[in-house]
Amino acid sequence: MTTDWLAQANLQAQLRLQHDFAALAHRHQEHAETGNNGGPWTTWLSLGGRGAGKTRTGAEWLRAMALGLPPFAHRAHGRLALVGESWSDARDVMIEGESGILNVSPRAERPQWTATRKRLEWPNGAIANVYSAEEPDALRGPQFEAAWCDELAKWRYAEAAFDTLQFGLRLGDRPRQLITTTPRPLPIIKRLLTDPRTRVTRAPTQANAAFLAPAFLDAVVGRYAGTRMGRQELSGELIEDRPDALWSRARIEACRVDAAPDLPRIVVAIDPPGSSKPGADACGIVAAGRTENDMYFVLEDASARGLSPAAWAHKAVALYRRLHADTLVAEVNMGGEMVRAVLREVDSEVPLREVHATRGKYLRAEPVAALYEQGRVKHVGAFPELEDEMCDFGLNGLSSGRSPDRLDALVWAITAMMSKRTFGGPRIRLL
Repeated sequence: MTTDWLAQANLQAQLRLQHDFAALAHRHQEHAETGNNGGPWTTWLSLGGRGAGKTRTGAEWLRAMALGLPPFAHRAHGRLALVGESWSDARDVMIEGESGILNVSPRAERPQWTATRKRLEWPNGAIANVYSAEEPDALRGPQFEAAWCDELAKWRYAEAAFDTLQFGLRLGDRPRQLITTTPRPLPIIKRLLTDPRTRVTRAPTQANAAFLAPAFLDAVVGRYAGTRMGRQELSGELIEDRPDALWSRARIEACRVDAAPDLPRIVVAIDPPGSSKPGADACGIVAAGRTENDMYFVLEDASARGLSPAAWAHKAVALYRRLHADTLVAEVNMGGEMVRAVLREVDSEVPLREVHATRGKYLRAEPVAALYEQGRVKHVGAFPELEDEMCDFGLNGLSSGRSPDRLDALVWAITAMMSKRTFGGPRIRLL
């Protein structure tokens, strides 16, 4: 079905086709019965770039499961699951989003959404319960005939949440799941790609270009096309570690833990941006702690882009308070007086240690990378965006050309704790 034909069709025909997803689907959104090995599949892994139509695919597929709409389903499935990166992501994207279930459903077939019960209920009695991947244990007990998992590569507890879901897919004669995600070279993604029971489809952002804002295509696609980040986020490619990177995915996976022990030292490190204008660098905000025997635990990545100085200062101080940290560590190479002033305005009593960079980012990061090699740094959970920067950071910086702001904050946090001076005088100069 071409967009030219749609433009010429009368209003009645357009209204009928609006909800006929099978007729309008792109090739990567179409139904197929066979998986990687040519046999029936149990997992459909839909890998795509930003804006490639992954959410629409998931919403339409789950709606088809609930209502028994061919070619995706030949009978109605009564018990369904939606699993998002977080509860708010599941609600805002999978259910209420522009391409979410409520908006793609014809009025007569629209499910009743009860937010307080985290449940969708269709007129035919089919029920979909909504879950957050941040709470894997919530998936223990319930059972389903089908499930839609969104942005699996970003889940904080991907292995635990996904594995727990598998035990619940036990209803009906053929329970199945659809996973829609922008790919990252994580073990769980690699495992699914090689599983003979998986069906894999791929799509770049350009596959859905007719339905995306021209400004997005010009500004984002034009800027990142061909870069490592662009190949992953726009082309939907699975990008492995770069050869000159200081960190590897395998090393980071090996250092992952579920919880940290008692930490006598905790710092929140800030790598302030030079500007808060759109497209400017992010403000790196990373919390880490140290044990008495010099083991280091990365606790949280609260970095964010587009924040005003007051906003990132509030964010950093809030994290400091929540974790009962010992001090804030802030780089003051650029705008030292401003950094000091905005933090003091938020909390005049918060301990602040100012650090100056006198060596390049790569040289500053090498001692921290050495601690990872020695097994002395652990990640409490997963930090996808931070870990992406770590595995894409080489001699010439990030392949996208952007500043590694999250990584900078991580390096400042751990480096500060390596120095006894961090908790001594009012001002320190590191590296």
